[in-house]
Amino acid sequence: MNLRAVFVAIQAALPHMGPGGRIINTGSVTADRAAFAGSAVYSMTKGALAALTRGLARDLGPRGIAIYTVQPGPTETDINDNEALRERLRPLIALGGMGRDTEIAGLVAFLAGTEAGFITGAALTIDGGYLA
Repeated sequence: MNLRAVFVAIQAALPHMGPGGRIINTGSVTADRAAFAGSAVYSMTKGALAALTRGLARDLGPRGIAIYTVQPGPTETDINDNEALRERLRPLIALGGMGRDTEIAGLVAFLAGTEAGFITGAALTIDGGYLA
């Protein structure tokens, strides 16, 4: 699901995209670091998404379409609204706390804008220093 759905969505969108188009995938910092036991398969799919993004950058660049993967780290969401988990993660984050959805959205908005026109094929990690 983490990879196939993105692949199928990109295939469906491409016939409708022209120069200046942007594809912004949502990955995970786990593409670069599987910090906990049991996350190997999930991490593999997110790593494959980053690889797909790099490969498609070469394929889509001549059409003027840029593609990115945003890789959030630990972020305050309903899915991890567990204080025990947050306490376990905080010491691993250089900035000392979990990210907010608005911070992730800010990066996505930047990538969708003209200022990011010369960026493509990149996996951009936004993790408060989790990987540092």
